[in-house]
Amino acid sequence: MKNGFWSLLKQPYAGEDFFLPDLCSSVAVFTLVVLAQLVVLVWVLAQPVTEGFNWLGLAMASLFVQWIVLLSAALLCHLRNWMQRRPLGLAIAVCFAVVVGLTLAFTVLGDWIVYRGMTGALHWQIEQLLRHGVIALIMTSLLLRYFYLQQQWQRQNQAELRARLQALQSRIRPHFLFNSLNSIVSLIGSDPHKAEQSVLDLSDLFRANLGSADALATWGEERRLCEGYLRIEQYRLGERMRVSWQVEALPDSTPMPLLTLQPLLENAILHGLQPRLDGGEIEITARYSEQQVELLVRNTCPEQTENHQGARMAMENIRARLQALFGEQARVELWREGACFFSRLVYPCRQTPSLQQRSH
Repeated sequence: MKNGFWSLLKQPYAGEDFFLPDLCSSVAVFTLVVLAQLVVLVWVLAQPVTEGFNWLGLAMASLFVQWIVLLSAALLCHLRNWMQRRPLGLAIAVCFAVVVGLTLAFTVLGDWIVYRGMTGALHWQIEQLLRHGVIALIMTSLLLRYFYLQQQWQRQNQAELRARLQALQSRIRPHFLFNSLNSIVSLIGSDPHKAEQSVLDLSDLFRANLGSADALATWGEERRLCEGYLRIEQYRLGERMRVSWQVEALPDSTPMPLLTLQPLLENAILHGLQPRLDGGEIEITARYSEQQVELLVRNTCPEQTENHQGARMAMENIRARLQALFGEQARVELWREGACFFSRLVYPCRQTPSLQQRSH
């Protein structure tokens, strides 16, 4: 254990998420300022007073500590990329050296400015330097420990999220595999070009299914994937399946995980069109409005629709994936109106997509 710890300190920090956060961000600076002020307030309140609250002491201590905190944050932010490429032990030592060094420097300068009126030589008070240096050492150790634990907590959350998304995506397995293979076999002799295209479309579907679950694609990629899937089903169902797209209002660059719309189309065919002798229609509508993405699938369905547990499970998986990626506002809704069945998914998207022309 000891050898492993020392070997860890001798190596550069593994991973892109460095344990020291970006101290140049407004959130980090605000947090450091507030924490520093709370520490100063506690220190002033702990001092024995005889005539009311020591407002002057609070002001001077706040000025002293805030200068150290802000300058330390600026220097560490500037050195962050350099420390990330150096051994972990050296990076930690630099953090201590910056904070403790600035503390000692401001201790000497503060005594020279406040108590000596900026006259005479700098005076070194060993006891005061030692006291301030130890305080800076302790506070830096606590902050670095906090940053490390926060970074480990974020890593654990990200790992759990990736595992959850992978488990959810692994359940989305195309039910049409054997039907597609049978269609490809029948097309080999009569129409080799369609058979070849079906194989390519099927490989794209499985490549997307085996891809990274937490990686966001775009609506353009998802649409091309769904068009390939519908081509495979069109070869199998022929004129029984009629599809229309109303998606001009959703830009191709809109962020969207793969295999989001495809399960909706699969359920529409499996439980809507396929049981009907005359087939039916599928209409896909998509739009982006008020920082929300909306996809709506309307399909013809039989008069007597059974409660398909597989369809419900697929919808729950889609809802769980969207909520894991976009928050609790993401939702999937299912309902029936007469001879039509509707599937709609909605999720927030604050990244304003740029309008692009449709790629055919």
